[in-house]
Amino acid sequence: MEQSLAARPELLLVADTVARDKGIERDEVLEAMEQAIQKAGRSKYGQEYDIRAEIDRKTGEIRLMRFREVADPIENEATQMSLEEAQLHDPSAQVGDFITDPLPPIDFGRIAAQTAKQVIVQRVRDAERQRQYREFKDRIGEIVNGLVKRVEFGNVVVDLGRAEAMLRRDELLPRETFRQGERVRAYIYDVRPEIRGPQIFLSRTHPQFMAKLFAQEVPEIYDGIIEIRAVARDPGSRAKIGVISNDSSIDPVGACVGMRGSRVQAVVAELQGEKIDIIPWSQDPATFVVNALAPAEVAKVVMDEEQRRIEVVVPDDQLSLAIGRRGQNVRLASQLTGWDIDILTEAEESERRTAEVQSRSALFIEALDVDDVIAHLLVNEGFTSVEEVAYVALDELANIEGFDEDVASELQARALSFLDQQNAIFEERRKELGVEDELIELDGMTLGMAAKLGENGVKTLDDLGDLASDELTELLKDVTRLSEEQANEIIMAARAHWFAEEDGTAPEA
Repeated sequence: MEQSLAARPELLLVADTVARDKGIERDEVLEAMEQAIQKAGRSKYGQEYDIRAEIDRKTGEIRLMRFREVADPIENEATQMSLEEAQLHDPSAQVGDFITDPLPPIDFGRIAAQTAKQVIVQRVRDAERQRQYREFKDRIGEIVNGLVKRVEFGNVVVDLGRAEAMLRRDELLPRETFRQGERVRAYIYDVRPEIRGPQIFLSRTHPQFMAKLFAQEVPEIYDGIIEIRAVARDPGSRAKIGVISNDSSIDPVGACVGMRGSRVQAVVAELQGEKIDIIPWSQDPATFVVNALAPAEVAKVVMDEEQRRIEVVVPDDQLSLAIGRRGQNVRLASQLTGWDIDILTEAEESERRTAEVQSRSALFIEALDVDDVIAHLLVNEGFTSVEEVAYVALDELANIEGFDEDVASELQARALSFLDQQNAIFEERRKELGVEDELIELDGMTLGMAAKLGENGVKTLDDLGDLASDELTELLKDVTRLSEEQANEIIMAARAHWFAEEDGTAPEA
């Protein structure tokens, strides 16, 4: 072994050593050397010549050659030659071929050697950066261990062995500090190729950092038997994770807690004492929200699927527990489930329900000219507007206890009459405000909505098209409750003529 090493040329030994130290390919180092020799050759013989260097991969022999292309006509005499001249060198030469002339090996002077060294160092550094980027871009989402190299203005530079990474101050847990030489464990959330080399960004506050820690501590998660479906964190303070088991015989919460809490405590210790609530995940949003609000007890939930909002009613003594310190419990539950959560006490819910019943009853008494008994019956059956009474199937009204077909028909006739009167008022108001007819013709637009828009200065399709969905929803909140999707459909219908005009003028332009 020693004899074969001694027999190898020095150049190849250097290339092997650099490649091993920097963790890059031997060929990349030799290519850098070739480029350096080529640069020195052009400095000696002239920059205008096409001079190339080649290092024999087995012997280490350096060959320096001048390349000239066979061309007709000749545009550059330094890099091209005529077909006649080329055929003196090689009778089989054709236009487009290259003729090479060997050049004597150059004696590196001090300046040439320095230039060559700079080229090699730069190429090796570039190759090393490319290697680092290729290696770490596929490791986004992994947990890595490293040593603190230095701390700059609160940001921690971490040595990962084959690269450096940045753990920014806002990605550290509150009140967490590191000193040079300490070990640190963190989550790779981003790798960016930049001019000064790949930038690897670490985090200890990322929700997935906690999920990956559980995967390291809980074999069932690593094996895929238990899945972490959702994570919400208030870094350094409290967190919630939603877990589900793919094996009905394994309790996902119990597996994550571990014997006497050993598994969860290992994660808590790494996260500087962050309290962790482990929640059973459910496909049913109402059940998941109830679970997520633990340890508070929930009496009732009311869901609004269009708005992705859920009202949760809790006993009076559970309100502070459900909301949590500074709203932390309900905020984390909302992040975990993806639903907006409103919390009411039973007393508040009862008061609100009473107020709603009274306001709806008053509406029916006035609009349908009925007594409060009939109005209360309609409210108790779930009717919330005169439109619902007017357009519901007749047998649904007739099936209400105490009603018959005649009563139902009379109620529908009165409801339709009231709506006609309302529409006449809205139509007059719309014209008075100068709201365009085209606005009324949009799908989903009513006369009441058009009148309300006119009162707020929205009178043309262009005015409506300029609105955002949340602005439209806010303007019409007293008239109707639009979902974001419905608001977007109305706005896009108002904008349709813009695109039609563009299509019409495109050929002309």
